[in-house]
This record gives sequence, structure tokens and C-alpha cells, in this order.
Amino acid sequence: MRLFLLLLLALPLLLACSSSLRSSSLESSASSGVRELTVLYSNDEHGWMEGRESGRGAADLLGLWREKEGYSEDGPFLLLSGGDHWTGPAISTWFEGEGMVEVMNTMGYDASAIGNHEFDFGLDNLEQRIRQANFPYLAANIQWKASETLPSELGILAFTTTVVNDLTIGIIGLSTTNTPSTTNPINIVDLSFLDYESVLRETVEQLEAEDSDLIFVVAHVCMAALRPLAAAVADLNISLMGGGHCNELVAERIGKTILLESNGHFRSYARAHFEYDLGRDSLINSSFSTEKNEAGSSDEAVARLVAKWRAATEVELSALLGFSSREYLANDDRLQRAVVESWLQIDSAAAIAINNRLALRAPLPQGEVTLADIVGLLPFENTIYAVELSGAEVLQVLAAGQSPFVTGLIRTENDWLLAKTGRLIDADQTYRVLINSFMYEGGAGYDAIAKFDSAGFDTEIHYRQPLVDWLLDQDSSANKPLTLP
Repeated sequence: MRLFLLLLLALPLLLACSSSLRSSSLESSASSGVRELTVLYSNDEHGWMEGRESGRGAADLLGLWREKEGYSEDGPFLLLSGGDHWTGPAISTWFEGEGMVEVMNTMGYDASAIGNHEFDFGLDNLEQRIRQANFPYLAANIQWKASETLPSELGILAFTTTVVNDLTIGIIGLSTTNTPSTTNPINIVDLSFLDYESVLRETVEQLEAEDSDLIFVVAHVCMAALRPLAAAVADLNISLMGGGHCNELVAERIGKTILLESNGHFRSYARAHFEYDLGRDSLINSSFSTEKNEAGSSDEAVARLVAKWRAATEVELSALLGFSSREYLANDDRLQRAVVESWLQIDSAAAIAINNRLALRAPLPQGEVTLADIVGLLPFENTIYAVELSGAEVLQVLAAGQSPFVTGLIRTENDWLLAKTGRLIDADQTYRVLINSFMYEGGAGYDAIAKFDSAGFDTEIHYRQPLVDWLLDQDSSANKPLTLP
């Protein structure tokens, strides 16, 4: 009993000591200067502010970030993008990306890499979009060919630094070295895209003067190149590399570097969380994950912006072109054929037409087909070129170019037959061939075409116009819907 009374009397003292120790531990942690930071990462948004599916657009993603991640503009967060913001559906493409930058400003993005499609509307437009943005566009590996200097006149930066939750973060940008073949080459003819590793080493050295606690990289670069790059520069202590261009959903670690990428179009995001001890000047913990954009409440401010740009699109592009019996996906041969065969109707002298498959970027919808749908389907600023090629040169173009879709020729087991005559293509005969201007300028591996015919004729007809005209000629309706053969 005496022992029990002693323990009873001692209990308040023990509890007080325990509380004091717990409080002391918390105070010790706070005094050690541990700071947290969460990175929310997207890429290849491609103008899909409305989302490819209902409830999975930009407004829904921001709502999800607020609800699931606790995101707030003044909290310990960084919003980063791997680039390719605007070329896609008409709501973005028709206005050359203006609406997308407005949406991303409102979402609170902090920095972005420059993707190849940022160049689709030319350098003047890129400069306008960069100046419109409340966040920097980064690409340390882009130079003017003539001066070998960063094109800072356009607003492009090699890196930026920002302070979040007392942490100084250095963010470096990289753009894919494939850009000259994945945007219209004429738009970037004066620019060089340099090797990633050498540029990173040089730029990290510059960042040392900024006394950064953490170094991040935002790169419009596929994981196939980013993974070996992370291993090669492990000595640079880069804590995060975000990718893009290939639309891969990734969250993983290579050595001490976290790699992130979403699968694009606001369908998902990747995240990384960091704990950094300022007192010890060291990263003490990090984690990563990928998340789908689903079940988020729509953010009102972004939803209003999207509605504004939807209304503007409908004012300009609501013209009804026809009525489709079903949806045809962009890679469906029937839709590919309809596009390319429509070109042959503008030039009776042409025997063959070739398009790169990736020129089609959206489906032809079931039901009403509007001009906005065709702008989204064929979003690039391409015209149709007529070139004179020998049969041998045609076959070489088909073998070397990226994903060609050809009409006017019929493929047999071993040969190509000319559709007009049913005869084998003659290696020595000259044929009039229609292509798009992206291909004539050497995009997607088609650089041989201009070498074969340096006097190619630009018809100045937009590459989507023949399809628009063809759809109108079909006079389809709900009672007489269009079916592609």
C-alpha cells in the first residue's frame, strides 16, 4: 500500500517530466530548422484545360490539389511543369496558347520547361506567351546558333531561384534535343539544342553562387534519356528531375534523384515531398508518388476562365460541318485516309499524298462535327506542299520518315502499286506528291524531301482546309450520318 501511495504521488511528476521531454523534443526539432516542401508536377498539358474526360480538367486538378495535398499559394509547395502547354484542342490552339497561360497563371505554377510545341506558332508568339506568364520558362540548353548565347530576348531563362518555406530552390530547365524534328523546323532554324549533361554541369556551377539548398530540373525530356542523365550527373546532387514529351506516368528514384512525370493532358500528376534540415544543411528525407486527376472539386476561378475560353471558341468555331455515325480515333486508318485523300481533291495532277500520322491529334467525334473539332484534329500551322519525286525517292521517303500515312499507293506483300493505274511504282518516273509543310521543312525525319525537290510548291492551302471542304460536301446529318470507309 505504501508503494502504491508513493507511485500515486509520483505520477504527476512523471507526467510532467514526460510532457517536458516531449515539448523539449518538439522545440529541438523546430530549433534544428527542419523545413518541408511538396512539389506537384505536370507536363504535356497540350491545351486540355477542359480535360479529355469530364471532371479531369485544370479546374478539377487544382481542386484536388487543395483537398488532397493541402495546397495553398502561400504554403510550402512548388507547382512545376515539363512543358508543351498549348498545341491541342481548339480552345487552346485557335488562340495560340493565350488561354492556357492564363489558366496556368491562375493555378499558381512556379516554373516550366520549354517543350517542343511551345515553338509551334513561331518565336514571336513564344515571346508573347512568356511575357504573359507569371512564371518563368526555362531551357538552359537552347542557344542562338550565331552568337552561342541563351535567347534571353525571348524571355527564356536557363534557371531560376525561389524561396519556399525558408528553402532556396534552384530550378534548371532543359528542352528536348529532338525539338528540330518535332516542331516545324523553320520556326527554330536559328536555334541550337545542346547536350543535356554538359549544360547541366555548367548551370549547376552557376547556381552555386545562389547558395541553393535544393536543385531541381524541369525537362521536356523522355525517361529513356532522363534516367541515364540522372545517373551521369549523380555528383551534382540534383534532388529532383521532372520529365516530359513521352507522357509517361513516373515517380521513382535514381540514386539520390527523384524522377517525376505525368501522362499529360491534366489526367494525372506526380508529387515529391522533401524534408530539409537547415541547421545541418542537408536533405533528411524525401518521398514520391503519382496520382490520378479524379474526384477533385472544381476550382471556381479556373472553371470561370475555362468557360470564358469555351465561349470564345464557340463564337469563332461553332460552324457545323457534318454528323458522324461514330467516333474515329486519331490513329484510325479510316480517319487518316480521309484526311490525306481530301488533299488529292485540290490537285488533280497529284498522284500520291503522304502525311505523318502524328499530325492528327484528336478524334473525329460521334455526332455533330464542328470546325472546332477539325482544328483540334489538325492543330498545327501547316500548309500543303506539292513536290516532284521519282518513284525511287518516294520509296525512300516512306522508308525514312516517321510514321508515314500514304494514299495513292497500294501496298502489296513486296511492292507498291499506283492506285490510279494498278501498276508498280516506277523508280525512274516522276510523280507529283502532296505533303505538309512540316515535312517539307524536314520535320519527323522527312529532311530528304527538300533535297530531292528544292523548288517545292507551297499551295498556301492550310492542311486542314481540304478535310473541312470534304466534310461539307458529304452533306451528312443525324438522318444521314457520315461513315468513313
